[in-house]
Order: sequence, then C-alpha cells, then structure tokens
Amino acid sequence: MTEDNVVPPIVEMTGITIRFPGVLALDRVDFTLRPGEVHSLMGENGAGKSTLIKALTGVYAIDAGSIVVAGERKTFSTAADAQAAGISTVYQEVNLCTNLTVGENVMLGHEKRRGNAIDWKSTHRAATEHMEGLGLTIDPRSMLSSHSIAIQQLVAISRAMVLDAKVLILDEPTSSLDRGEVEQLFGVIRGLRDKGVAILFVSHFLDQVYEISDRITVLRNGALVGEYPIAELPRDALVTKMIGHELEDLAAIASSSHRVIDRSGTPVVRAEALGKRGVLEPADLDVYEGEVVGIAGLLGSGRTELVRLLYGADRPDSGTIEVHGEHAKVHQPRHAIEKRISFSSENRREEGVVADLTVAENIVLGMQARLGWLRKVPKKDQDAVVQEYIEALGVRPANPNALVGNLSGGNQQKVLLARWLATAPELLVLDEPTRGIDVGAKADIQRKVAELSAQGLSVIFISSELEEVLRLAQRVVVLRDRRKIGELDSSSTDLDGLIDYIANAGEGSAA
Repeated sequence: MTEDNVVPPIVEMTGITIRFPGVLALDRVDFTLRPGEVHSLMGENGAGKSTLIKALTGVYAIDAGSIVVAGERKTFSTAADAQAAGISTVYQEVNLCTNLTVGENVMLGHEKRRGNAIDWKSTHRAATEHMEGLGLTIDPRSMLSSHSIAIQQLVAISRAMVLDAKVLILDEPTSSLDRGEVEQLFGVIRGLRDKGVAILFVSHFLDQVYEISDRITVLRNGALVGEYPIAELPRDALVTKMIGHELEDLAAIASSSHRVIDRSGTPVVRAEALGKRGVLEPADLDVYEGEVVGIAGLLGSGRTELVRLLYGADRPDSGTIEVHGEHAKVHQPRHAIEKRISFSSENRREEGVVADLTVAENIVLGMQARLGWLRKVPKKDQDAVVQEYIEALGVRPANPNALVGNLSGGNQQKVLLARWLATAPELLVLDEPTRGIDVGAKADIQRKVAELSAQGLSVIFISSELEEVLRLAQRVVVLRDRRKIGELDSSSTDLDGLIDYIANAGEGSAA
C-alpha cells in the first residue's frame, strides 16, 4: 500500500458526534479511510463501531462533525445517498433477495435492457463478468438460496462492484464461515484492495484482523482511542486499548481451570454409542462433577449434532444416556431440563433470547420451563433470581425491564446464560457462547464458566476458537467428519497439538 502521506483519503470523518436520548453514542470521533487499504474498526460491543458505520452510510444523522468523501463534504440522509457517493456495505446477514437468481441479485436495478424489456442474456453475462472479476465462478441463473452464506456474501460484494463502490464496508463478514470460506473471502478482499478499493473491516476475530488489515482504529465508550498501523500494535496492546485495562484475566482463567478432576466415581452424565444415521456416528461421552469437557472440531464435524442428541433437541436412533448412573429417557428438551441438563444453542437469535421480551422475562423463561407452564414462578422469586444473575454476570444495562433486543450481543449472551443458570442445572451445555461478542464479554463469560465449574457444575463447552476450549476444559473431545476420533487432556496439549490432532488423528479408527 502507498504511504499515507502520498495517497489522499477517500473518507475523512472529523469530530463525529451522535446523541441518543440519555446517551452520547459518539463523542467527537475522527476516522480516516484511504484507497487501497483494509482498515479494521475495533472496540467492544457498545464502543460505537456500528454507530460510526451508520453515520457513514446515511442511517444515522450526525449531531456535529463533518464527513468528506473524495474531497467533497457530504450530508447523507439515506443509505442511498451514501451508495451514490460510492459507499457500499455487506453485512453479516446478507441483505439480498434469496428468491431471485444470483445474476438478478448482482445486477438488481442495473439490468441490461433492449428497449423497454430486460435483456436477461446480457444481464446474466454482465453478472458473470463482475463475479469473475472477483474470482467467483458460479451459474448466474442458479437461485441465490441454493448457495452457502459465504457465496452469498461474495455475490453481495459483486453487486457492490456493479455500483462502482469506492468504499466497501464489511461488517462481521466471517462469523458464519469456515476456514476455507474465510480464505476465499480474504482473497477477494486483497484483490479489491490491490485495485484501489478502500475496505472498512469489522470483526471480533483478532487472528483475522491481523491477517487482513493494514491499519486499525480503536473506539471505546463512544470515543476514539487511536489509529495505528497494524505492525505497530501488538495483540495484547490492542486488547488493552479496547477494554481500557490489562486483560490478565485470561491467564487467571486458564490457571484456575486446570484442576484435577476426580473421575473415579459415577459421571454426572454418560452417553454411550449415541448417534443418528446421516447425522452422527455412534459416540461415547461422559462428564464428571465440576468438569469442563470441551468439544473441538471444524464446522460440520458433528459438535452441535452431538449435544443436540444429548439434550433431546434431536432424536437419536442409537445409544443410551445415564444421569448419575441411572438410565434416562431424553427424547425432548423438557426431559433434559427435568434431569437438570440445560442447553444454550449457538443460534442465539432463533433458539435463544426472545428479542421482544425484557431481560427479566428472558431469564425467568428457563425457571418456568423447569416447573412447567401451569406452575407460576412467584414474583418475589423471579425478582430475586433476576437480580442475582444480572449482578453476577455483569449484564449491561443492569435494568431487568430493558428489552433484550436492544442489548449488545455480549449482553444478550449473558442473559441467555443467566436463563439456564436460573434452572439450577447439574450439566450446562454451551454451544459457541462467545461467538460474535467482544473480548471483554468473552472474558466475563469464560470467567463465570470457570468459577461455576470450580463450584461443582459440570459443563460441555463448544467453541470454534480452540484457545478458549483449551483454556477452560480439563478434557477435549475431538470430532471430525461427524464422528468422534478421540480425547485429549488439555493440560498436556497445546494449540498446535490440538490442531494437528483434528487434522490428522483417528484416520480409519472407530468412534
């Protein structure tokens, strides 16, 4: 990339201030984006990242400050204004029409015409040319819904290039992608950067930020902390700047988690040959009192499928489950809850929090499910439990009447964790509990898991971030290609060893 003092910025945001009722969302924030760079915007949930992006894209009006694009001062009233200025955004949840073809999505609003009619042959040919410019070779006449999220994101980027985007904003584009898909996306990003497109990248994955970025801007509590070349900001320094203090908690969590677990007695839960044809080959799993068992493997390895069978969310066709040594019929989630097994799904939005309910109502749902819907939880008990877990988990704002849909992702995850802790489980199953949340909230949740397991709670912990699995778990169960390939003691396994085991161990062995 050309030196900053040679290439004039494509975007200059100066003194940006945005106020909401009772909240100063952005306080005189400066941000500069240059052609031919990938610039990451970092900060915890609530730091102001989304607000700054919405100011740049015309979603929010600014109360003070200025926005200059390509040397011209701009006032954006709508997203269309920003798009007309060459600014396009691709969100985590792709905003395309899945009921249309790929080519129709790429060329939407810019179809080729012959007189008053759309020339579909020329339109699809043009769509193909735009996609091939990004290295994407797919049939433009195929339905968008038939393609993966990764391909849909590349289609969205192709559409942005049809609009002649000079600035491309990628908001959490990799949260649902596997490593191969991330590499494909990064190849496209690098190609666009080399063509002079300015790319604003937002992600919670620090490894990816350091892999793809040229510069980083850090926000905290709505204010600018600083702007840094990637080579001049070590990761620990970035984390410190994001949260405002040294993140020594993670080392302390790891230290407290590496306890010796007594496995001489009966496990809290034992599954033998648990499986389902076409979903998961029969696998054994046991969890002892106070133990955190991590489940590791690539996306599609069977991690979620295993715990859904254990919880009764899906019906197994082989195997048995024992709770404290006694046979247990777990055919539905309510059976699991009755046996004091709680499950927090990776799909926070659709299978987790209820966005239109309050914090208190979301927490009480778990208690009510355990008692049954005909036995009302007394209001006094509700209030006591809700207050206890809001304080214990540091839910912000600490308002039981706040709508969960208005909370950050990290605080929604804390509310979900509170719901299941309120059921007094003996086994807590957490599937990707820290996905898509900031480092501070991740540390809070990991700290709580370590604390609860030390007090005797048994936990199954699934995470795509293998460092988390090794940090929290005493034992790691490894899956690949929908079968269990082995177990590792986390105290004698490092990250490289776990990655190597996932990739190479268990070839040809039974589960």
